[in-house]
Amino acid sequence: MAALLEVRNLSIEFYDHELPERVVKDFDLILQSGDRVGIVGESGSGKSMSALAIAGLLNRHDMEKKGEILFDGKNLLTLKRGELRQYQGKDIAIIFQEPMTSLNPVKKIGWQVEESLRLHTKLSKEECKKKAIAMLSEVELPNPEAVYNMYPHELSGGMRQRVMIAAAMICEPKILIADEPTTALDVTTQEQIIELMKQLNEKKGTAILFISHDLSLVETLCNQVIVMKDGEIVESGSTKDIFDYPRQQYTKDLLAAIPVCDI
Repeated sequence: MAALLEVRNLSIEFYDHELPERVVKDFDLILQSGDRVGIVGESGSGKSMSALAIAGLLNRHDMEKKGEILFDGKNLLTLKRGELRQYQGKDIAIIFQEPMTSLNPVKKIGWQVEESLRLHTKLSKEECKKKAIAMLSEVELPNPEAVYNMYPHELSGGMRQRVMIAAAMICEPKILIADEPTTALDVTTQEQIIELMKQLNEKKGTAILFISHDLSLVETLCNQVIVMKDGEIVESGSTKDIFDYPRQQYTKDLLAAIPVCDI
């Protein structure tokens, strides 16, 4: 079966210092439909940079990207910005750590959830509204018709993150990239968001690329894990193999740092 997405030898180098800084080196990934892949590592390991490159969101002039990101028969790294926009939000969607920095504070929730529909479909205004309310309901927001007409500041952190997931999933993308999506949430809400993402993955077949420093969440959600350090993959495999039989000392140290609850 052909891969949904294949990343080959991705390297990212910045030139905003006296000496070039390589933040990602020879990153490889094969993503199939329905996969749930976690990328873990400490801050600065290159996990978010790799994800942003896949999402087509690294366009700084002081950087160089090498390798291939193959999707739909095209190398996303070489596409012009206009061509790339055809995929962003429609086929590859992303949610970030803090919804309040992603949501527009002066626009109602409904308008923001509908944004990808306006860009990628020819649905009428009424059809967009109907689909947005249905999606708000699907991410288990209470009273979605009311939420549709609210502003971001009227919602809790967990509700705002559900809105971000609804906005990302509205066009039923093939790939959902989640970059530390639960960091700003309390433990109970984190678990609810992880369970929601798992349900959407199982129901729609959307592949999930989950970026996190929280290995306990990765273990709950993902069936494959990639461990990164200093811009390189040091270990990868099934979640069970990585958690039960880690080969690298760095991975063992990350696992040892997972908090243990004393009962």
